[in-house]
Amino acid sequence: MKFFDEATVKVFAGHGGNGCLSFRREKYIPYGGPNGGDGGTGGSVYLQANAGTNTLIDFRYTRLFRAKHGEHGKGSNCTGKNAQDLYMKVPVGTLAFDVETDECLGDLVKNEQTLLVAKGGDRGLGNVHFKTSTNRAPRRTTEGTPGEERALRLELQVLADVGLLGLPNAGKSTFIRSVSAARPKVADYPFTTLHPHLGVVAIDVDRSFVIADIPGLIEGAAEGIGLGAQFLKHLSRTNLLLHLVDIMPLDSDPVQDTLGIIQELEKYSPELAARERWLVLNKMDLLPPDEQKQLCQTIIKALNWQGRVFEISALSRQGCQELCYNIMNYLEKKESSAETFES
Repeated sequence: MKFFDEATVKVFAGHGGNGCLSFRREKYIPYGGPNGGDGGTGGSVYLQANAGTNTLIDFRYTRLFRAKHGEHGKGSNCTGKNAQDLYMKVPVGTLAFDVETDECLGDLVKNEQTLLVAKGGDRGLGNVHFKTSTNRAPRRTTEGTPGEERALRLELQVLADVGLLGLPNAGKSTFIRSVSAARPKVADYPFTTLHPHLGVVAIDVDRSFVIADIPGLIEGAAEGIGLGAQFLKHLSRTNLLLHLVDIMPLDSDPVQDTLGIIQELEKYSPELAARERWLVLNKMDLLPPDEQKQLCQTIIKALNWQGRVFEISALSRQGCQELCYNIMNYLEKKESSAETFES
């Protein structure tokens, strides 16, 4: 399935039904009085988060969504039927924006969470409401109000605890295959990852976290070159970034590769660049054991890296288990700190 993380749609809420102008007319009952019923309310349009939906592909061809109108009121004090609300199912992690104002209307981060995006029209009143002691036969009613219309831009930001950064062929897809059940494409050419992949890493029975793999970044990504910048927004919800670096690239320098990714990340979002980020030196199996430490120390010193560093081989799974345990401990500690702060 092709991955769709953006869509533009138009939504139309239903109009409210008009109130009825009617008088009671029965044999032997003079002065029956007004009995016009109220109209029904128009249907509203809601977005509803659905854990079973993964992309916005359903909105690729269907772009207009209309709720039904409320029925008009009738005689004998009969109220018009209210229209049913319309629920549009979207993936968990969807943001809704008003196209005209660019206002963020809401963020759907929990399954079954709903968001009102177009309110249905209110009902009109029948003439029975306007009867007074001086006006026994009112001929006044009100019309139902129009429902709201709105153009929406939907953006999907996947929900993950950990995000992977790195150049194409840095080994991100191999890593996520090694530590989870996710199966992104792996090959010996760049840009094998064309859309985000999510994998669940299970540490224990009740201990797990979600990791996201996005297409690799290249120089100029912040200006739209390549695929990575298009999907960087999916890392905005993550608590931790892993910067995977190929220690033995064929035609480049690992230090310059790392600095290039950091520069593109800062251009795209200083906030994202300031997030906790660990350096993961990958493909250690390509070097003899006696040369591994020396090369890693050279890279760390050249980068002046102050954060945590891990040495792994995603292919042979060397060091992957230790990295995953450290990630789990970090996330649990951060969650515990957040709960303490809130209380």
